[in-house]
Amino acid sequence: MKLIASLTSPFARKVRVVLAEKKIDCPLELDLPWEAGSRVAEFNPLGKVPVLLLDDGSALFDSRVIVEYLDSISPVARLFPQERRQLIEARRWEALADGICDAAANIVIEQRRPPALQSADWINRQHDKVIRGLAALAHDLGERNWCCADSYGIADISVGCCLGYLDFRFADLDWRTLHPNLASLALRLQQRASFSDTLPPA
Repeated sequence: MKLIASLTSPFARKVRVVLAEKKIDCPLELDLPWEAGSRVAEFNPLGKVPVLLLDDGSALFDSRVIVEYLDSISPVARLFPQERRQLIEARRWEALADGICDAAANIVIEQRRPPALQSADWINRQHDKVIRGLAALAHDLGERNWCCADSYGIADISVGCCLGYLDFRFADLDWRTLHPNLASLALRLQQRASFSDTLPPA
């Protein structure tokens, strides 16, 4: 196997965290899809990372497909609940966290356009998604230590990578003050080697 990824992508980080938690050794090939010379589109027609290249030459994308595959190939540290209703709940957490990342990334991409071409309405719409998403995460977490089924798993990994991406791209967004329970969750996750070893570059 080989993982094609960017070090700044929260979706690629989610896969890297899962690889670490599952103790799966997988070479990493860095590729930035927006740069000339990128080969990502050869493996993912959508031109997005991460992409997991399998030994038979096939490719898996996006991150949700990849992490579920990784959890299925190794019994070490199962990250997806086995009970059906808990599995659906975990996937809902993952979808919400990924959606926040999508909205945040849309802001980053828009702000890279020439100022005269940027849409303030578009940026505000994406910002509102982030704010509402964070409020929903905090509400659903409540006073629990972990997001789903009272145990660490893919829901926590997804939320942790989401919060880390907001720290990386939106340092002025003070979500910790607004949602101290999310801040406590982030602190617990940062103490895990899988998270501390996959921080985006400064």
